[in-house]
Formats: sequence, C-alpha cells, structure tokens
Amino acid sequence: MQLTPMAPKCGVEVSGIQLAEAEGEVMDAIRSTIYEHGVAVFRDQEFSPEDHIKFGRRWGGIDVNNYFPLQEDFNEIAVVKKEADQQTNIGGAWHTDHSYDQIPAMGSVLVARQLPPSGGDTMWAHMGAAYDALPDDLKQRIEGLEAYHTADHVYEEGGLYAQTDMGDKLRGQDLKTGAVHPVVIRHPHTGRKLLYVNSGFTINFVGQTREESLPLLQDLLDRALTDDNQCRLQWKPGTVAIWDNRTSWHNAINDYQGHAREMHRITLSGEALAA
Repeated sequence: MQLTPMAPKCGVEVSGIQLAEAEGEVMDAIRSTIYEHGVAVFRDQEFSPEDHIKFGRRWGGIDVNNYFPLQEDFNEIAVVKKEADQQTNIGGAWHTDHSYDQIPAMGSVLVARQLPPSGGDTMWAHMGAAYDALPDDLKQRIEGLEAYHTADHVYEEGGLYAQTDMGDKLRGQDLKTGAVHPVVIRHPHTGRKLLYVNSGFTINFVGQTREESLPLLQDLLDRALTDDNQCRLQWKPGTVAIWDNRTSWHNAINDYQGHAREMHRITLSGEALAA
C-alpha cells in the first residue's frame, strides 16, 4: 500500500490495493490512514454495489441514510445525484456529515458512478491541522465550549435541498434533528484534538444565542481553512474516496451546470464524541 500526499496537511492517494479485496491487516491500515489524513482516495477500483456494501460491513456498521434517496436494489447505498437541469447540488458548502446526530457517522465511502465532462471536484479540509493552527489564546477561549448542531434549515420543506431528489423524498416527513457536541473533540482512535464546528450545521454555542455566537463561530470557520490543510479531488471513473467526518470537512464543488452527476455513498457508523 503506497501513499501519495494530496496536500501538505490533508488527504492521501492510496495505490497498490483493491478495496473489494481489503480485509484484516490491510483494512486496519486503511482505517489508520483515514483517521490520520482525513480522506483517502483510491483510483482504478473494480467496485460493484455488492462490493461497496461488503466493504462497509467489513469496516463495521452501516448507517442507512434517512435523507438521501436509496439505490433501488441496494438499500444501504444512498444516491447523491444532481440532474442536468438542477441548479443546487448536494453538499455544496463546507460541512461535516451528520454532526447534527447524537452519535455522528464516522465517515463515508463515496463511489463515482456518473460524472460530468469536467468539474464536480470534491474538497476536504483537515480539522486537526485547523485546530493546531489556532493561536493559544483562542484555544483557551474555546476549551470546554459546546455547540448546537442541526440540519432542520437544510432538510425541512422550503430548505436548501427542496428542489433536489432529496427534497422529493423528504416532502411531508417530520425529520427534526439536533445535537450538542464539544467545540474541540479528541479523535476516538488517534487522540488528536480536532476543531468540531462547521458552516453547514453548527448554529450556536450552548448558553448563547445565534447572534451572540456568530462572531466567534465565524472566526473559527474562517481560520479553519488554510492553503496547506485543504486538498482537492478530481473524480475519474473507478475512483473511490473514504473520509473521516471527525477529522475533516468536505465541500462538493458545483461547477458543472447542464450536466448530471451521480455518486453512490455508504455512511459508516460512528461513536460518541468527547472532548
């Protein structure tokens, strides 16, 4: 298994293995790589829907997504799709998936199934590097602070995704979300301190209103993105990306208007977060 850095402080491309065959010590090495680097990219994979599900089960648990349309014949696979005539894409802003859950998902295994002629890249940013770069006085200020996360503003009727396939699935459903997590968490496997807020789902700090929270929250969000802690993936047929939601943010670039893009995602079960 060979690792090639995608950026100085975020992401690696992994070569020399086929995910469909990964198990035992190889699977352990993949886990450790993703925990450390935030995201790992695997090219030239023969990875059928059956392989996708088997890999997710070998990793651990699979969380069936309540929001995305599911693949018709494989209901553990969520379909992340943008039609050629749609303007809004799914995940088109910096965020970390499922931070609004009491026990957020560990991460995702995303497979390219239909790609536009160009564009549609995905970016990641490393939240361990983001925390490390904060000045000491700001680290002290946020130590012990907790924040409230929710996705109601995104998924509710009239929300950002109302005109997508996801909106069609959710229409008429009552899927309220909300969870409180430390602003700084320790990775449950590496022990590294990570900044755990994001622009998509973090609303306010506990004990403060949204308006009171915004100056500090926006400062943290701005500081989290530096030139050396971001990586960018240009998708190709046969590409699979696996990322850790605790360690990274991600952002699906919406620059392929007039073309369809379809990705298949399995969400990997996580564990409770702690400071």
